[in-house]
Amino acid sequence: MNQSDLTRNAYMLRGSLAKKGYCRWWHSFSGVQSETGETRTFFVEFYVINPGLGGEQPVLGQHPYYKKRGIKPSYVCIKAGVFPDAQGQGGKQLHAFYPISSLKTTPSPLVMQVEDCFYSENRITGFIDVSPEEAKHRCFMSDAGTMEWDLEVYKAVSCHTGLLSGPLFRFFNALDSYWHGEGIKSFFRGFVTLDGVSYEVQADTSCGYCDKHWGRDFNKPWIQLSSGSLTSERTGKELRHSVLALNGCCPRFLFLPMRRKLMIQLSYMGEDFDFGLKPFVLSRCKWETKETNKRFIWHVIAKNKNAVIKISGSCTKEQMLHLQYENPDGLKSRLPLWAGSDGIGTIQLYRRTPGGRELLDTLHMKNLLCEYRSE
Repeated sequence: MNQSDLTRNAYMLRGSLAKKGYCRWWHSFSGVQSETGETRTFFVEFYVINPGLGGEQPVLGQHPYYKKRGIKPSYVCIKAGVFPDAQGQGGKQLHAFYPISSLKTTPSPLVMQVEDCFYSENRITGFIDVSPEEAKHRCFMSDAGTMEWDLEVYKAVSCHTGLLSGPLFRFFNALDSYWHGEGIKSFFRGFVTLDGVSYEVQADTSCGYCDKHWGRDFNKPWIQLSSGSLTSERTGKELRHSVLALNGCCPRFLFLPMRRKLMIQLSYMGEDFDFGLKPFVLSRCKWETKETNKRFIWHVIAKNKNAVIKISGSCTKEQMLHLQYENPDGLKSRLPLWAGSDGIGTIQLYRRTPGGRELLDTLHMKNLLCEYRSE
């Protein structure tokens, strides 16, 4: 449901999650290079892992010394970068690692400071510089380059996952990973400088997205789709405050894995349609992923007692990155995590009626944010 909840967006790596847990606050947005008119989509993420095991130095789980001894990772990582352009060129991700002792946080509303990098609910600033020598070390999982950002953030539409990310489900470790979308439709304003080239970020063209994941492990499979660039066939206009957000989850019962499911929210013309967000409300969902030599294609059909939604989306592989992460056990998947920001697709939204269903609208998506790993 479209409901802001800053307590869900707060720092939560306490208790058992302090020594086996992660939290990642993700931001993505588009900027324009003023001289050439080129548009690129950037991302900035604050990633904290196993803070209860940390100290005065970052512990990198992929470093040969720690990996050989089975020592779990513990650090703050600032991940920043840019997705490939329309020709599949120029994509990169940069990682800067800091010790847990460098992290300063406040309670809700969350404010974080990690040396040169700052996070609040309405502003993010920071700087990363990864040298070619550092990028050669596999434990950094990073490309070489520099990136600086100073951005105001307005989070216009939220996705509140209710009980699925609430205290009861967290107490019983009912999910591997929890999700809260405080800004699934966000507006960014400011600047980004990547490798010496500056880009201006304007609110109306920023295609902004913010969310948070946390838990004991990553979802398997890892699937996430979102688009705030929706054009209505009924009106012929782009819908300023409408957005689709879809996220996978892996429920458990008494530590036994159950059938994978999707959580979906479509905020359309001031009305919210959600599927799978209420655990005790009947909702059915079928989905499949097709992989070809050149692209990924997703098909989703979800139903609840009031509505039906059909989603078709795709993204070319040349416009996707392989995002790099290690989990709280220090394991890095052998399968790539594909991520892109320039997918396209359609949404068909139906309202259920006593005689069947009525098509409300067909929406055309662009700037579709996609993350997918099959395991």
